[in-house]
Amino acid sequence: MRRYGLALLGSHASHLLLLFWFIASDGEGATAAGGTYDDAICARLIFCGEQVEIKYPFYLSNTTDQVVVVDGNTRYCGYPWLGIICDHDRAILRLGNYNYTVLEINHGNHTVTVADSDALDGGDCPRVKHNVTLPEVLTFPSPGNDSITFFFDCNSTANVVLRPPPYIRPINCSSFVDFQLWPSFVAAQPDVDVRDERGWLGVCKEVVVAPLLKDLLVNEKYYGKLGDDGYGAVLKRGFQLSWDPMAGMCHECEVSGGRCSYGTKNEFLGCLCSDGRASSSTCGSKKSKKKAIAIGVSVVSGVILLFLLLMCTLCVKKFWHGLLSSMGKSKEAPNIESFLQKHEAQHPKRYSYSEVKTMTKSFSHKLGQGGFGTVYMGKMPNGKPIAVKLLKSYKDDGQEFMNEVASISRTSHVNVVTLLGYCIQGSKRALIYEFMPNGSLERFAFRPNSETEDSLSWEKLFDIAIGIARGLEYLHRGCNTRIVHFDIKPHNILLDQDFCPKISDFGLAKLCKQKESIISIDGARGTIGYIAPEVFSKQFGDASSKSDVYSYGMMILEMVGARKNISASADVSSKYFPQWIYEHLEGYCVTANEIRLDTSVLVRKMIIIGLWCIQLLPNNRPSMTRVVEMLQSSADDLKIPPQSFLS
Repeated sequence: MRRYGLALLGSHASHLLLLFWFIASDGEGATAAGGTYDDAICARLIFCGEQVEIKYPFYLSNTTDQVVVVDGNTRYCGYPWLGIICDHDRAILRLGNYNYTVLEINHGNHTVTVADSDALDGGDCPRVKHNVTLPEVLTFPSPGNDSITFFFDCNSTANVVLRPPPYIRPINCSSFVDFQLWPSFVAAQPDVDVRDERGWLGVCKEVVVAPLLKDLLVNEKYYGKLGDDGYGAVLKRGFQLSWDPMAGMCHECEVSGGRCSYGTKNEFLGCLCSDGRASSSTCGSKKSKKKAIAIGVSVVSGVILLFLLLMCTLCVKKFWHGLLSSMGKSKEAPNIESFLQKHEAQHPKRYSYSEVKTMTKSFSHKLGQGGFGTVYMGKMPNGKPIAVKLLKSYKDDGQEFMNEVASISRTSHVNVVTLLGYCIQGSKRALIYEFMPNGSLERFAFRPNSETEDSLSWEKLFDIAIGIARGLEYLHRGCNTRIVHFDIKPHNILLDQDFCPKISDFGLAKLCKQKESIISIDGARGTIGYIAPEVFSKQFGDASSKSDVYSYGMMILEMVGARKNISASADVSSKYFPQWIYEHLEGYCVTANEIRLDTSVLVRKMIIIGLWCIQLLPNNRPSMTRVVEMLQSSADDLKIPPQSFLS
């Protein structure tokens, strides 16, 4: 055993020495291959006007002041899409095809405050001409922003325009051309009811959503004057965007003391080191590496001499102790902690377990229970009601927890539930959401007796179907990173006090880049009855956002069937319900809710759209954008899809 211990220690020492030499030689080779540049260019601080200091990861893109040349190739010192144009002392950041004026850059919390340049130059009542499109490197920090919705150039004879709800306010500004013949309106986005919004889309020429700072929107000074010049003052204060210094290929470069460089096409070109060297990946000083070798040799030699006599007696004990400890430790917590640190800038507030217990009064009020955990009611310190999901302990490396935090933290939409905070402490994990007083859709739309007090009217169900569709469209297209939910079902649709639907429970969600259409998944995921065929068998195609479309279709067909309580019928119970309703479409619509014509139209639309959504092959299903269009179109324009059912 003594000879084994000496051999083991000698082997470790040799490995350490070889590792030091390998790092040194590898660093020198990589640097030599990368070339050199003038570091003073990247280190230079540039002011655009008196307020905006432009420094890494931002850079001036309309001059050569911050352009470096490495081996004849032009590079920018900074992140892609963060190039700033300095135009007459105004710092301009391009988002999509539009100009936004930079008001402030805060490198401490990695945020930049920008305002629509058109709004800044548009007087007291500027006209917002476009929605905001974000590049991959920027996100909306939650919950710092909110938004307002504009309804421009509306038909003055339409009923909704003649009698608008109190929170949709007419814009009383003479600067709007023909503002009396074609009036325009504005509303704070949190106030907008999906039922009312549906009626406005067809009577106004343009609907635009503009982000702004939340603390200004809730300020009565501006909120009370939204219809006059209040909205203009808020828009001019701008909104916040954030960048994540831990994301992408830049992280390792910056950790090594370098700055990332990108080409004119926003492609990563390498790491620019502070001593004027350019590397393909990371930086490393020759002197520091040689010094590290000397220190390493000394340390290893010291360790050998110091512990030589102790090795014989401690080797076996330490070996078994280390083995047993590693078997007993959970790998889950380090994985989650690493994930949270990497994406810290994007996440809401982290709470301790004791704070969560205080907010829920020691988990005294249970709201419900699901496959991943139990939900309790609680209150924030400011009195705001919340729902706390206390997750079960699973041996899944915390994947469900990380999915939930990563997915919802990237979203900000009226039809997606808001994540207010989270807790990770030892084996305890919790997610803190806004409280939904009306619970889940399952409670209202899927009762066995449609005459109960919890049943919903056809109009209400239709509004909920539109809201869910808009939420899914946002997840699939409107987010900075596309999100596929993979578990759309009534239990995961929550309803606020006004029955506005909000998509929740992102434990099975997958994130993918905007250009990706096919998603790789490890086995079937979802709930039986709502899972798309391609999710459990690749013979039907590849999993994609169309998998959510299938689940959505099954859900609204089930909403239709449950509302009429026809699943108990002998004719239906012996046949696959979508197939039955396909064969009895006309008769079913006519009998819906005492043969009211307007109700029959809504039911027909829901059924036809549901049948399109559950087509067996993903390519035959509409996108969620198309589903929203179909829901807002005339029922006469909708064609019945071909039969497509598993036999």
